[in-house]
Amino acid sequence: MPLSHPRRSALSEQVIAALRAQITSGEWPVGSRIPTEPELVEQLGVARNTVREAVRALAHNGLLAIRQGSGTYVVATSELAGVMQRRFAGADPRHIAELRSTLESSAARLAAERRTEKDLKQLDTLLRRREEAWDAGDAEAFVTADATFHLAVVSASHNDVMTAMYADLGEVLRDWLREDVGEELTPDTYMEHGRLLDAIRAGDAARAAAEAARYPLLCRPRGVSSPAGD
Repeated sequence: MPLSHPRRSALSEQVIAALRAQITSGEWPVGSRIPTEPELVEQLGVARNTVREAVRALAHNGLLAIRQGSGTYVVATSELAGVMQRRFAGADPRHIAELRSTLESSAARLAAERRTEKDLKQLDTLLRRREEAWDAGDAEAFVTADATFHLAVVSASHNDVMTAMYADLGEVLRDWLREDVGEELTPDTYMEHGRLLDAIRAGDAARAAAEAARYPLLCRPRGVSSPAGD
């Protein structure tokens, strides 16, 4: 991604835009470590100080986290996602579950009415990936695969505003799911999602909404007890 002789006055902004593009495009996914400073200097063809300034700007905006001795990591896909993660990091897990239930239920209802064949093929692929991660016993891969599947359900609603909002909440929801799943996959945390996909495929909006609504409320992040009557 070399830059073609940018004007000096706009150099910093161009480097920031280039790094942001790597993040928003998914080239550098959330959780990944970005190239080192010398590598970025070589790739971008700019001075070390310019790269350092751009990285610090994106860290200030919440997209990157600079970890001394380890490297710089992607922690959000947009400035708003970074704000969301900081704002809701200490939120009551039950409130996060209720938010997920509300958003995903509405999205699944729309997905059942609007999904395309392309959407269904993608959901099939992502559901298989989720099952493979579970079978492999890889907790982090399972969290990623599960979150990606749910985002694809929301995307199948073809409501751009809802999809963008859900994506900006993505790392908040992944943190919540990590807490629920724990470091080791166990049978009591597994939830079958085939019925949700079947309902979307069948165009059964009411059933899709009901399936999507119940999953988050069945999760019990550690340290959270069920309220009376559950």
